[in-house]
Amino acid sequence: MKTLIVLLFTLATVALHAQQVKCNFNKPFITIHFGKGDNVQDLNGTNYNYTRVQNYCPQDGHYSYLSRTSDCFGGDWLTIPEDHTPGDVDGNMMVINASYRSGKFFNTPIKGLKPNTIYEFGVWMMNVCLPSDKCPYPLLPDLTLRLQDAEGKIVMQIGTGEIKRYESPSWKQYRGIFTTPETGQEIMLTMLNANPGGCGNDFAIDDITFRECIKVNTVAAKPKANPPATKPATTTTTTVKPPVPKPTTTQKSTAATKPAAKKPAPAVTQKQAESKPIAKTETPARNTESVTAKKQITVLPPAPKILTTRSNPLVKQFEMDAGEIQVDLYDNGQIDGDTVSIYHNNTLIVSKARLSQQPISFKINVDADKPHHEIVMVAENLGSIPPNTSVMIVRAGDKKYEVFISSSEEKNAKVVFNLRQ
Repeated sequence: MKTLIVLLFTLATVALHAQQVKCNFNKPFITIHFGKGDNVQDLNGTNYNYTRVQNYCPQDGHYSYLSRTSDCFGGDWLTIPEDHTPGDVDGNMMVINASYRSGKFFNTPIKGLKPNTIYEFGVWMMNVCLPSDKCPYPLLPDLTLRLQDAEGKIVMQIGTGEIKRYESPSWKQYRGIFTTPETGQEIMLTMLNANPGGCGNDFAIDDITFRECIKVNTVAAKPKANPPATKPATTTTTTVKPPVPKPTTTQKSTAATKPAAKKPAPAVTQKQAESKPIAKTETPARNTESVTAKKQITVLPPAPKILTTRSNPLVKQFEMDAGEIQVDLYDNGQIDGDTVSIYHNNTLIVSKARLSQQPISFKINVDADKPHHEIVMVAENLGSIPPNTSVMIVRAGDKKYEVFISSSEEKNAKVVFNLRQ
């Protein structure tokens, strides 16, 4: 809803400008296209959540200036043969692997804009993750693009909504109209991600542009012979076509789909549940999202402190046939001293084991008596390159799955196995 309100505010601002003035936008006065090669000055300001690396497949909480991507994370990313800038051979784009902390990922000053002048801001973006059965419930990028003056006052703000995944590279431009402060001070461009890092939350940006509005003097235009009295006003209104943001309407409507209509149902259900003694045997709230076995309620033992003082986001949920499941956990990338503990249904089964090229292995049995299994990875040590990252290889019969996991001192990582019904 917040993103929808911001977008409507921006559209209203654009409409206001359209009523006051007709613009022809010049070629970009400022363009940020991230240069060429590895030795490019970093435009991103101080940011404790993100670190720049020179790596074609940056890990969680890292970003790179790249001319292309290929075969990242076992094929989970798109192969992108070039950046967005037309004709820019070996030009860079900025590729971001979302941090486990939501919030600011880009911050840079914009200098040289004229005071009290209308400009169009634009940026091209795309999700670099491929749609995949390994990630059926992705955390998609949901970005806010903001311009602020020297005192922190918001000059312009637009939201992208959730940026979807596609089977091939699909760039999309996001635009907004704003007026610079009368003082002519520099403005700060800040970009924020509402979602934390996880499966599906990796993206690229390129060609950040600022175009000046050149006002058109409609009074000087010669009217047609014997025009109707109302025609000039109608013509002025219908010919004004200011650039407006192009958010995906289905994304906005999904985020705000009639929340009020669903509120009465939980209240009635809760009263009914309170009147029935059987409600006392239901699984605690933190487990109900994962229980799928019919007439089978898996009551887990009390969770240890490490699982209650950190968040436990669901990374992957499997629906499995009955049988034995082999789980192997490896370090994902450079061996840097990461250590983990592993809990199975709130019970410690692996304590402070070091991730390496040799797997940490264990087995579980999924059957009618034990239909629900929660595996939680806890980072005990973040190693020399935070956060703690690993890859889980799951084998069930002749099937094999890969799950990429990131955990930290604030966030564990949970994988769930349920018996298929």
